[in-house]
Amino acid sequence: MKFYFRFYAVVLVIFLLSMPFVYADVRLPKLVSDNMVLQRDARIKLWGWANVGEKVEIKFNHKTGKTVTGNEGKWTIIFPAMKAGGPYTMEISAANHLSINNILIGDVWFCAGQSNMVIPMERVKEKYPDDIASANYPEIRNFFIPTVSDVTKLHDDLPPSEWKVATPTNVLDFGAASYFFARQIYLKYHVPIGIINSSVGGTPIEAWISEEGLKQFPEYQSKLASFKDTAYISKLLAKKPAPAKKAETDKGLTGSKTWFDTTYVPQGWHQFWLPGYWADQGVKGLNGTVWFRKEIDLPASMVGKSAKLFMGRIVDADQTYVNGVMVGQITYQYPPRRYEVPQGLLKAGKNIIVVKVVNTVGKGGFVPDKPYNLVVGDQKIDLRGDWQYKVGEVFTPQVWDGSNNNFSAQNEPTGLYNTMVAPVINYNVKGFVWYQGESNAGKPGTYQYLLPALINNWRSKWDNPNLPFIYAQLPNFMEVQYSPSESQWAELRESQLKALSVPNTGMAVAIDAGEWNDIHPLSKKPVGERLALAAEKLAYHDQNIVSSGPIYQSAKIDGNKILLTFNNIGSGLVAKDGDELQYFAIAGKDKKYVWARARIEGNTVVVWNDDVIDPLYVRYAWADNPEGANLYNKEGLPASPFTTDIQ
Repeated sequence: MKFYFRFYAVVLVIFLLSMPFVYADVRLPKLVSDNMVLQRDARIKLWGWANVGEKVEIKFNHKTGKTVTGNEGKWTIIFPAMKAGGPYTMEISAANHLSINNILIGDVWFCAGQSNMVIPMERVKEKYPDDIASANYPEIRNFFIPTVSDVTKLHDDLPPSEWKVATPTNVLDFGAASYFFARQIYLKYHVPIGIINSSVGGTPIEAWISEEGLKQFPEYQSKLASFKDTAYISKLLAKKPAPAKKAETDKGLTGSKTWFDTTYVPQGWHQFWLPGYWADQGVKGLNGTVWFRKEIDLPASMVGKSAKLFMGRIVDADQTYVNGVMVGQITYQYPPRRYEVPQGLLKAGKNIIVVKVVNTVGKGGFVPDKPYNLVVGDQKIDLRGDWQYKVGEVFTPQVWDGSNNNFSAQNEPTGLYNTMVAPVINYNVKGFVWYQGESNAGKPGTYQYLLPALINNWRSKWDNPNLPFIYAQLPNFMEVQYSPSESQWAELRESQLKALSVPNTGMAVAIDAGEWNDIHPLSKKPVGERLALAAEKLAYHDQNIVSSGPIYQSAKIDGNKILLTFNNIGSGLVAKDGDELQYFAIAGKDKKYVWARARIEGNTVVVWNDDVIDPLYVRYAWADNPEGANLYNKEGLPASPFTTDIQ
């Protein structure tokens, strides 16, 4: 009998384990979590998942909501609009019990775009040390969404993340532009601010728009249709076998001594002026590894202390050594090289810095106009100047055989909307902040249609056609052109300017906040604060605010002159840093632009060139990098670039 009892007991356990659970724990979306900010003065929608037919109850701010999950195990509870306040605790009861703590009610801004919206405060900490040290704002919260992409389906939740409260430590992970935006609004209105940062570097605008939002663009329809073909997608996503690991061939690592060894004696090295690119200094067309070396003498006063080594920006990857010890490495070109040198590593007298640089395409080397120095306390050693270099390895040119799979869902239509926008649309927001455009600069004309499509798409999805949409115009970038010329970046700025025709939009001009040699400029504070000015006018209805620099309105031909009028002139037009306006160009019917003279007459700008008898068109700041463009209003805000020939 004992045998049969044990046998049936085991069978019963197996049977029970094989049954589906009667109850499933209630699950919340990642956004609904500790430290969250909920949108004030709007219905609060809370949602989640549990077992079919399960009762869910939420108690929040002296109110109770109840529901029963539907056939798909989903539930929704809506609370009435509430005023700003907190902190509050939310209690959720179902088969299990959850508590969400430190909740605020305030304004939530959905901040999205590409890398310049991602760039964190950590990246700009040397530029804004006081802003980081003073970032004690418990009512400013940030939720950064990790990158995930998918062109095949809508996702119902975000990848794991958390709301973080603004502290000097936490703020290092906040997007810099969005933080300065949020801080300015908070300091003016003293209402809790939540930032949802949904941004991915290097991504095009079409990746952020839903399938419905792209219906007006035939060029994307065939792609969207192919994404529904599971066989096609499976082939795209199939992982190629990893290539066999080849033996190390870099001479800097395979000799009797490595080239970073302090006892290595350099032979056959060549002179190099740093910063610069090796293609400009005698090494033409090389993709591979190049080693750089410099000996410096340090006084005893700099010894025994920790130090910081600034090696500017390097194209592409580097490994950097001080006295034979690796102090840092970065695998791609964009981050600044700021390496901590441990205490005790530096010594009095001779010290050796060695940098191994790896480049696979284009010009490799050290980007000019960046900091290259060794800092110990308040002492600084300038590292620019003479270095030595030697080639360690030459890469075999790669020939494309048609089998390479370069598909990336984050660069495809809908690829980021499906994963990093759609899961947020239940969460009410105050408005949108957008910083993107660099990845679409190759086709700037299409952007004038894509940006309004994005605006209308998101407003439709959030079921609010009047949500404020604020965006940053592309900053100045690349080499300065000293003659009037065509520019795709200028064309894209023009497309961004045209989007102001969409109601309830605002634009922050940034042509004075870029860097010629960096697509990720560090001046994020003026951009964030100008975005906040637009929000103050659009979302907070401060009609006394001057929210923008001058925006071109109309042109009138008067003999051999063209008279320009502007909106947003504030207290008046000014030529910043000089009496004469710069960067205006003028043309006749042939559209051959030449530099023009320009002056301010009251609220009008008069433009002319004595050699252009019958002028028809004017351009202002029409270049990749319109250095010297100086039309501002007296409030210190720059005018937007514009052209009158494609209105």
